[in-house]
Amino acid sequence: MSPVIELNKLCKTYGTFKAVDGLDLQIQQGEVFGLLGPNGAGKSTTILMMLGLTDPSSGQVTVCGYNSTTQPVDVKRKVGYLPEDVGFYDELSGRENLMFTARLNLIPDDQAAVKVKKLLRTVGLEAAAGKRVKTYSRGMRQRLGLADVLIKDPEVIILDEPTLGIDPKGVKELLGLISHLAKSQGLTVLLSSHHLHQVQQVCDRVGLFVAGKLIACGTVDELSGQLFSKHPFQLQAKVSFPAHVTKAQLQADLLALDGVKEVTWIAEGLLEVGCESDQTSEIARVLLDSGAALHELTQKTYGLDEIYQRYFEEKKAYEMVQ
Repeated sequence: MSPVIELNKLCKTYGTFKAVDGLDLQIQQGEVFGLLGPNGAGKSTTILMMLGLTDPSSGQVTVCGYNSTTQPVDVKRKVGYLPEDVGFYDELSGRENLMFTARLNLIPDDQAAVKVKKLLRTVGLEAAAGKRVKTYSRGMRQRLGLADVLIKDPEVIILDEPTLGIDPKGVKELLGLISHLAKSQGLTVLLSSHHLHQVQQVCDRVGLFVAGKLIACGTVDELSGQLFSKHPFQLQAKVSFPAHVTKAQLQADLLALDGVKEVTWIAEGLLEVGCESDQTSEIARVLLDSGAALHELTQKTYGLDEIYQRYFEEKKAYEMVQ
């Protein structure tokens, strides 16, 4: 199946400055993809090229089978876009703003009224539908923005920093809503943000963006495995043991298990076990049979903040030796 969004060697330069540098990326149907990086990394410029709102210096963007540079109107028919700062008519109500958008998309008023009512319910603004938008909080405006982009039944929605300036409760509600919409309606979602821990909650895959380059792409587990462990499974055990049990003997017993490749003591009573496959139950058995008390046995995982920091450090180290 062809990707819904495909970027091939995409570049955007302003004079000698490269805002986007040789970007290759594919996003599949129904995927929630997070484009993550600090402010100024080139995320918004990439989105503008996807939408056909600015031309690439070189390379190509295809969205829903249309070339964003040569067929921008066709792309806009397929894509709903929520920018960082959503613009509404503040003196109009939420319902009136959505009706206006529906008319711009040539939706008859009777059909639009039904759709607007349903969307306001979906985004949790039914009670505030008749209030003027100038009375809305930032979180309410973002939810109204989601309803606005869904008016035309897009196949793809692109959200640029959707959680910016929203309180923690509002962020949780908005991310939950995005996840629900993606799953229930089969939407393909591209979410741009620099808040890594927030995006980790909803994205199927992430792309880490630094200085116009996509430095890594994959699921959180894939990126974690590439960076922090040379073994697919990394388990951490917290134990205490009597004097007759030695660390060396315990280490040898664990290494004798099929699939266990490495055992490392990282602190007193704390060890890490690198495995080719999930050996959790066997490791627990060996530890208990040895006479040790097993207090905790967990698979070690890393969040996007740690992953991004490690990739960023490696990229800087690489650039210093070039």
